[in-house]
Amino acid sequence: MQNVAAQPYAIAPRPLQLLQLDAIARAQASRDPYPHIVASGVLPVEAAESLRRDFPAIKKTGYLPLSLLARTGAFDALLSDLESPELAALLSDKLGLNLSDKPRMITVRKWSAAKDGRIHNDGEAKIATSLIYLNDTWPEGDGGRLRVLRSDQSFDDTAAEVPPTYGTFFAFARTKNSWHGHKPFAGERRVIQTTWLRSWEDYERKEKRGRFSYFFKRLVSSSEY
Repeated sequence: MQNVAAQPYAIAPRPLQLLQLDAIARAQASRDPYPHIVASGVLPVEAAESLRRDFPAIKKTGYLPLSLLARTGAFDALLSDLESPELAALLSDKLGLNLSDKPRMITVRKWSAAKDGRIHNDGEAKIATSLIYLNDTWPEGDGGRLRVLRSDQSFDDTAAEVPPTYGTFFAFARTKNSWHGHKPFAGERRVIQTTWLRSWEDYERKEKRGRFSYFFKRLVSSSEY
């Protein structure tokens, strides 16, 4: 596996509330087959209970825009860290991009459906994406474990696998070949996704799409988020 040489990164003088930037800074960056990093231990163990308690009570599958969710307690503290300029600067260095002036969209998932996770590449509106997982444990087997893929043909052509357990952090640059996905899994799968976009026009378009999907699901089901 071809690795990107580690670059020095000065940790912000003011500590973030929960996100451990030093754990992300220590993660080895790779360009096989596209720029990405996988880091573990990016959240303090003692925060797990409060993050579980303050996580939104989502009842449906799929990602929800942050604008539709309540921000409270430890969940709000983590979101503030994910919105920080320090994280954007660190990932700019790790992935070889300039994210500091780009719009940032955060979406949140609690439940996965069996149809989720199919092999795909993100659209060109996305520049980079990070995922932070908040699941205390994970069942045996490979379902729900995100894979960095070298092609769109098979889950077997894997460059890296990301365990969706508490404190695991994954970030990657969107490229023409940034294929990824996971084998089927149905159940609770807590993750916060942060995406940097090309423009505010892209942000508004994706925000409207997310809100439309939310209200459409409410129309076709008596259940609520």
